[in-house]
Amino acid sequence: MLVLDGKIASAAVKASLLEQTTALKAAGKRTPHLAAILVGNNGASETYVASKVKNCEETGFGSSLYRFEETVSEQELLAKIEELNKDKNVDGILVQLPLPKHIDDAKVIEAIHPNKDVDGFHPSNVGRLVQGLNSFIPATPYGVLLMLEYFNIPTKGKNAVVIGRSNIVGRPMSVLLSADHPQGNATVTCCHRYTPKEDLIAACKNADILVVAVGIPEFVTADMIKPGAVIIDVGITRVEDATAKKGFRIKGDVNYEQAITKASAVTPVPGGVGLMTIAGLLMNTMKAYEGKFYHN
Repeated sequence: MLVLDGKIASAAVKASLLEQTTALKAAGKRTPHLAAILVGNNGASETYVASKVKNCEETGFGSSLYRFEETVSEQELLAKIEELNKDKNVDGILVQLPLPKHIDDAKVIEAIHPNKDVDGFHPSNVGRLVQGLNSFIPATPYGVLLMLEYFNIPTKGKNAVVIGRSNIVGRPMSVLLSADHPQGNATVTCCHRYTPKEDLIAACKNADILVVAVGIPEFVTADMIKPGAVIIDVGITRVEDATAKKGFRIKGDVNYEQAITKASAVTPVPGGVGLMTIAGLLMNTMKAYEGKFYHN
């Protein structure tokens, strides 16, 4: 059984990017720059943003973090985004979600110029992705593709099942796995909350590749896994546990101990897809710097 270790795969991506930034510096050029916006003091968001800033440093990228109180007005937030849109030294912009209820997420996402939308959430990039055109791929699905590539997991002609249909993971993942590229060309089934349980279990049992992104700890158990399947666990949830040193344990959407008895390859949680999400974001930032995508 192969452990799809995100530490190993992400380290390879970062090493390649560091090589590129080192060459840029040697040539007297600036390096890619990522600007992050954090609203409020959400613990998980703080952790994610800190990790993104740290990884930028490790790959030779520049980064800026703009903090706002939870009471910030939508207008003020949009004004900062417009300022960053116009800054020629900023290549990528990300706004850490979720945002406070008084701020319209969609309006904020659409305010980011598509050429700097390194999260890949702007409708223009989503449309291009669906049409198979060059676009920024949402960081988590991009990270999964990078992982499949690194570990040489075949997808062509395979039955792939994606559980979850969010705009951040499930929906773009379904599109990418079916698209015509080296980590695509699979036959894809997308299951969600309204998929009858018996149909969902049947689909999982037929899946050569199973991607789970539902946010329910240990949702997938051994009886749902096809022998020899590849399991990509996107979920990450803190589960209270009085016996743990921190008072909680991190659980994925898949029962890992059961999965490893039947699958041919499984991503661990933590240490799997989460690290690859950062790798995807860094790759998008480099592409933004290189001007890979042009929108009017």
